[in-house]
Amino acid sequence: MTTLAARTIAALRAEHDALAALADTLTPDQLKGPSGASEWTVAQVFSHLGSGAEIGLAAFRAELGQAEKPGPDFNQGVWDRWNALSPEEQAAGWRESDETYVAAFESLTPEQQESVTVNPGFLPEAIPLASFAGMRLNEVANHTWDIRAGLDPAAALRPESAELVAEHLSGGLAFLIGFIAKLDLVGEPAVVEISGTPYRIVLGDEARLTTDPATATATFTGPLEASQRLLTGRLGPRYTPAGVGVSGNVTLDQLRTTFPGF
Repeated sequence: MTTLAARTIAALRAEHDALAALADTLTPDQLKGPSGASEWTVAQVFSHLGSGAEIGLAAFRAELGQAEKPGPDFNQGVWDRWNALSPEEQAAGWRESDETYVAAFESLTPEQQESVTVNPGFLPEAIPLASFAGMRLNEVANHTWDIRAGLDPAAALRPESAELVAEHLSGGLAFLIGFIAKLDLVGEPAVVEISGTPYRIVLGDEARLTTDPATATATFTGPLEASQRLLTGRLGPRYTPAGVGVSGNVTLDQLRTTFPGF
């Protein structure tokens, strides 16, 4: 059976190849145009993904003993350099930076995929390689959507990535939901089942995505990928497919405000 780490690395490769193919078709005006992220152009999303790959790779190589641990000013220096690039350079730089990062994951042996741990730099301890790669997949899948949504409001997450992100967020990356949720905006505790899936969004003392069989108080109707975009603030009215809705003791608008995104 293919491991979670191996499946996640394969999904990172698929996301890279698909975005690279799209990048080849973009005009200068499209690169400078708005993305699905309200404050960024398409090129700026490429820049964010490219700089993130560079920063992630530095932490990854340090944990493997292949390089020195980055200093406290490393991240800011990377961001400053990427921010100074032209839109065309940001898109081209993403391709090279992300390719290098994905290839580094792919270079691991099956044994390393299961034994390596990495601290992304903001956690109290290192996490398994599968979870570290899952964090990158969560970022890549959603920011790639930002690029595609700037061109087509009907864009969706890649189904394979959406399924893997949900698996990660209900497992080793469950803490991420707690980071982004604004629970003070929910009127009462809720358990929102995602129709057709084993997943539930639990809102109470904490926020989490789970497969535990908790009794549902509300139902999210729509594809799994839309529910994952909801959790990252990417299911605004303009980007909500027909037929998506929430019934029960919480509304879709309440869930949108609870998960403002990143």
